[in-house]
Amino acid sequence: MKLFQVRKGQFVYYENELHRVYAVKPMYKKSVHLIRLRDLTQHLSSAAEVERYQPKELDSFIFNKKVYTLSKDRRAEVGDYILITNPTPDYLDHYSLNEIEVVATVENKGVITNNSNGIRHHEYLLMVPGRHEKSNPIEYRDKGSNEDIPLNGNESENIGVDDLLPIVGDVYKKNDKETTLEAMVIGIEGSTVFLGNGQSLHQDELMDTEKWLFLYHLGDK
Repeated sequence: MKLFQVRKGQFVYYENELHRVYAVKPMYKKSVHLIRLRDLTQHLSSAAEVERYQPKELDSFIFNKKVYTLSKDRRAEVGDYILITNPTPDYLDHYSLNEIEVVATVENKGVITNNSNGIRHHEYLLMVPGRHEKSNPIEYRDKGSNEDIPLNGNESENIGVDDLLPIVGDVYKKNDKETTLEAMVIGIEGSTVFLGNGQSLHQDELMDTEKWLFLYHLGDK
């Protein structure tokens, strides 16, 4: 793919996995800056190393270690994730193609997200937790790479991919506007996860994106 064809917000495959372009900086050799949707880690590539993909209804993919299916069956509700596929922002809004946001308020014509963006109902696809039985898995370009993921798994522990679960070295951020707490996983015993701030909790709580957000793995830095 030529550099002038790569745009911020595009979904692309890089090293066989689904990413989102968050910046293009032509002055650098690795000019395309990516976020891997599976775990939200950042990666650098050249334009020749990526292949564009346009998401559509019934596509399913892993976002921040959980599976979602894109749907138009209903309008978004408070707490839902949405994928902005047809952005037409007003001058006061700040969102772009394929951004993923959480719904804070629902109105007749659209929703207000947690980033205070007003998004009309025709601008997004709803991200429904789990993998619909008729969905098209898109997290890997090579479909054989995700054969071990069940079609209707809707919980993190049922995804069947070991590296989706917390491991030592993972850094998480508390999903709370009142705090900027970040903590690293320093130990795991069974289903109990021990964090560097002295806190211990069940892995299901750490995987709940309403409470915690995965940032990166220490080894990727």
